[in-house]
Order: sequence, then C-alpha cells, then structure tokens
Amino acid sequence: MFPERRLRRLRKRTLQPLFRETRLGLSDLVMPLFFDETIEEAVPIGSMPGQYRYPVGDAGAVAERLEQAGLSAVLVFGIPRKKDAAATAAYDGDGVVQKSVAGIKETCPDLVVITDVCACEYTDHGHCGIVGETCGGGPDLLNDPSLVLMQKIAVSHARAGADIVAPSCMLDGMVQAIRTALDGSGFAEVPIMSYSTKFASAYYGPFRDAADSGFSFGDRTTYQMDPANAREALLESEEDAAEGADMLMVKPAGLYLDILASIQDIGLPVAAYQVSGEYSQLKAASALGWLDEKKCALEALICIKRAGADLIITYYAEDVARWLREEQ
Repeated sequence: MFPERRLRRLRKRTLQPLFRETRLGLSDLVMPLFFDETIEEAVPIGSMPGQYRYPVGDAGAVAERLEQAGLSAVLVFGIPRKKDAAATAAYDGDGVVQKSVAGIKETCPDLVVITDVCACEYTDHGHCGIVGETCGGGPDLLNDPSLVLMQKIAVSHARAGADIVAPSCMLDGMVQAIRTALDGSGFAEVPIMSYSTKFASAYYGPFRDAADSGFSFGDRTTYQMDPANAREALLESEEDAAEGADMLMVKPAGLYLDILASIQDIGLPVAAYQVSGEYSQLKAASALGWLDEKKCALEALICIKRAGADLIITYYAEDVARWLREEQ
C-alpha cells in the first residue's frame, strides 16, 4: 500500500525554491556597529572574529560600505573616552554615538540608523543606569532615576539624527518615559524599538569585550529576564506595547524562538537579536572545521525569521549580503 499524499513530490531540487515558506532577504537584516572614541584605526574584537571597533571618523566610510553591500539598517553602540557613575558621556551632544550617527547620516542619509539607548558602556560600574542602595540591601540599579537618564540619552540620539531609538536597559516604564521625552522635545515621529524581552543571558560575553560594558559588581538579573520565565517574558513585551513601543525585541534570538513566536501575536513588528555568543560559537566551531559556517549561519537566521522576526540584528549581516549576491 502506498500513501496517496506524497510530500516528497514537492521536494525535487528544482521545485524546492518555488515552495520555500520562509525567505531571508537583505531588508530583514540589521548590522550592529561599535564606534570607539579612543582609537584612530579599526581594532579587531578578539572574541568576535570578523568584527571591529571603529574610530568615529570612519563612521561614514563604514556605513557606505554596508549600504553598497545592500544593507539598509545599522544599530550603533559607542565606547566613550570617559566613564562616570552618572553616565554623563551617554547624552553628551558631542559624544561618541552622537558624532557617529551624524557621520553616518552625512554620508548615507537613507541608511536607517538605530541607536542603543543604555548606559552600561558609559558608567564606571558597568550597570545600565544609576546605581544606589536599595531596600533589599546593597547597591543595585535604581529604576526611576535611571529613567530620567534614558530620557536624556534618547533625546540626544534623536537630535543627532537617529531614525529609531532602542532602549535596552529593561527598566520598568522605560518606553513611556522615553516617548514622553521625545514628544516633548519635538521628536514625536522618532519610533522606539524596545528591547522589550531581554534575558539575563550568558551569551553576551563577547559583546562585553566589544563594548567594554562589563559590570564591576553583582549581575543584571534584577532587571533582565530570567531565562526560565516564559509568561513573564510575554508580560514584559505586552507592557512595552501598552506604553507606546513601535517595535518589540527578543534578545537573544536563537535560544528563545518560543518567546519570539509568542510575542509576534501582540501585533507589533518584532526584532530578534542574534547575540555575540551565538555568533562567536559558530565562528569558533567553523574555524575548527566542525561546522559549515555559511550553512549553519543561514539556517540559524532562517529559523529566527520563521519563528516570527520581522528584523534580525546579526553580526552576520554583511556576510549574508555577500552570500546572497554570490547566489544570484
């Protein structure tokens, strides 16, 4: 007895492209960039092979290279010359992100520039805002004083020319506070891409090397999400949607596809961040000959999109642009 339905009929190699349900395109990808105020030439990031810290003066040239590769969006991080407890460099009008954004927009005005709104790269303690003594005992991130700081940072980024601001600090009320500040400063049209469900992941290690954002005490589990909690993860994104977020985000991406699929149901566009650890482990395994880097990277990104991501922030963005061109 043979089956009447034969699913393999449509798996002929010539037919596969016609019936592929999920497709990865250049417009799906966002390239993260690190700009360092203390350097004069690009510096390789040791734990992230193929990635660099760039001097601020190279912002336009780097943006032009990515735009010519076919990418349409970047996410900008900054490493400042000075750090302090109040992260004052984060909202300096002449700060590293602000100058980098201006340089990018001057050279590539149509490239979409998203800026990370946080303080961990700018504080001398490495936490994502203002730290003080809490009722639980010991120092920790103070929520409401940190909201004021995020307002200043977001407005300064918008003033520099950012197309989208992306708060990543996981503070309660951060979207509403930033929306109020942007609207009150004449930037009502600037969207907010909220890192709405960001987990306290061990996969951020290489990023902390790249952005010089390691913390000097404790951890970030009092404000980032417990990887074990799915219901709470959904509530975080629902709260940010209610506060006025224009886009939501899940970070990391590949380990949390179930969360990504659930958050898609909220109805807002959803970004997913394939984080540094996800990138670096693929790089390491492929360097040892254990994995086919191109096939594994593309599979990972397709799965992220299949789960519901409208945008994928990935360090593979420029590589994917090259691979897609090669296939044409």
